[in-house]
Amino acid sequence: MKIVIANVSHIKYADIICKTIEEAAQIRGTGIAKRQPEYIATKMENGNAVIALDGDKFAGFCYIEQWGHGKFVANSGLIVHPDYRNIGLAKNIKDLIFKHSRTKFPDAKIFSITTGLAVMKMNSELGYKPVTFSELTDDQSFWNGCQTCRNYDVLQRTERKMCLCTGMLYDPNQKNKTKRVIKEKSFKRLKSIKQALFLKNKKK
Repeated sequence: MKIVIANVSHIKYADIICKTIEEAAQIRGTGIAKRQPEYIATKMENGNAVIALDGDKFAGFCYIEQWGHGKFVANSGLIVHPDYRNIGLAKNIKDLIFKHSRTKFPDAKIFSITTGLAVMKMNSELGYKPVTFSELTDDQSFWNGCQTCRNYDVLQRTERKMCLCTGMLYDPNQKNKTKRVIKEKSFKRLKSIKQALFLKNKKK
C-alpha cells in the first residue's frame, strides 16, 4: 500500500473515485457532496490531492480546495474503497493531506464540515477545533458545492448558520500564538531560575 501526492498519471482513477464517493453517500444516508471526474482530474493535475493505491488498485483519496482567495483551504472528499476500510487507511490519508496542505498553504486556515464521528476524531487529533459556520469561509462557491448534498435544505432554512455537519477549523495563527506564549513563559521561567542562582552564588 502506498499513499502519494496525486498527479496526472492518476487521472485514470477519477471515475472510480467519484463512483465510490457517490455510493458511500447513498449507504450512509448523510451528506457527501458529489464531484465530477473532471473536477477530480483537475485536483490531480494541480498537485492538490492524495491517493492511496494497492499496486494498481484504487484504495483511497482526498483533495484540497482553496477558498476566500487562499485564506481558507479544506481537505475534502476523503474516501476509502470498501475493500480497504477499517484498517486505519483513512487516518493515514488524512495525515498526509493535512501535512501537504500545511506545506503548500502555510498561512491558510484549514477547515472541515462533516457528519462523521471518525473524521471529527481525526480532525481533533490534528488540532482542529469545533466552530460555528460563521467562522468558516464566506466564499459562496464553497457553499454552492453543498447543493448536491441531500441535507442542503437544512442549510438553506437556517440561513447557512447550521446544518447536520459539524464545522471544524485549524488556525495556524492560533497555533503559532500558543507556541509563542509557551516559549515566552519558558524563557521567563529560565530567566528567573538563572537570577535566583546568581543571587545565591553572590551571597556565598
